[in-house]
Amino acid sequence: MAVQLLKERYASQVGTVVLGATKEQGGTRSVSITVGGESALPFQHYEGSIPNRPIIAMEVVDVEPNWPAPLKSVLGDVVKDPALWAKKCVDEWDADVIYVKLEGADPDGANKSPEECAKVVKDILAAVSVPLIVVGCGDVEKDHDVMAKVAEDAAGENLLLGVAEQEDYKSLVAACLGGGHSIIARSPLDINICKQLNILITEMNMPADRIVIDPMIAGLGYGIEYVYSIMERGRMGALQGDKMLAMPMICTVGFESWRAKEAWASEEDFPQWGIQAERGPAWEAMTAAALIQGGADILCMRHPQAVKATKKNIEQLMKTK
Repeated sequence: MAVQLLKERYASQVGTVVLGATKEQGGTRSVSITVGGESALPFQHYEGSIPNRPIIAMEVVDVEPNWPAPLKSVLGDVVKDPALWAKKCVDEWDADVIYVKLEGADPDGANKSPEECAKVVKDILAAVSVPLIVVGCGDVEKDHDVMAKVAEDAAGENLLLGVAEQEDYKSLVAACLGGGHSIIARSPLDINICKQLNILITEMNMPADRIVIDPMIAGLGYGIEYVYSIMERGRMGALQGDKMLAMPMICTVGFESWRAKEAWASEEDFPQWGIQAERGPAWEAMTAAALIQGGADILCMRHPQAVKATKKNIEQLMKTK
């Protein structure tokens, strides 16, 4: 006896955002990438359209990162040169986009100037032809100057710049508007704050189709169930017509996954946990697997093996038959 599946029909869809600008669009990228556009819940192809697959942005840091040794050893010496690192991510590990973290701007670290940070971004733009996502160091005052300079020097490239938060968004919105870039709106796992921030940003004349939501995720085993529920609520709101929730979502998978001790702890300390070289990338890939089911459109990742596994997962999920 055949079972008839009940199909949901949604009133609206997730908006789209374009990353990068080709020569014809005023930039230098070889391709621009569109994210979002879903008219159904993730990968429910029988209920609506999933026109654009989730993409992977591999993380590149402008200073040598203090990451776990098993992760750094796989990446190799390129971690000392951001441009070479970005090129390897694209050429060897098939990154769709490069996610640049300007950690060197931190006043308590290398304390790089805005000009030095902007030069790193320009060097990476010259080294690869894919779109770029660029975020600051997390120091609010320093990031104001750094991101303004990056936006100015890369005008026309349609970078995705971050991050804007409820108490600190005006400077970055102005920089994005001035340089023709898109913006990441970050909210702390709160639907109401997410909506309010998007309203505030659009009130500054930033088009909704240039906003990407960062819901602030957690890694596998560290609250990902709650993260999933918030992301799902946001997607349901978008599909039911809430325009201030209808932006694509970006998730910092690598950052959150490699914070978990299950990913980086040594085999000597926890022999029952298995081989560390396999455990770390598996933790990252499983975190990514959960988040794309929650509605993530952009996954910021670190380990090449995790990237490979996630790409395979996405390819299988995008098949309609």
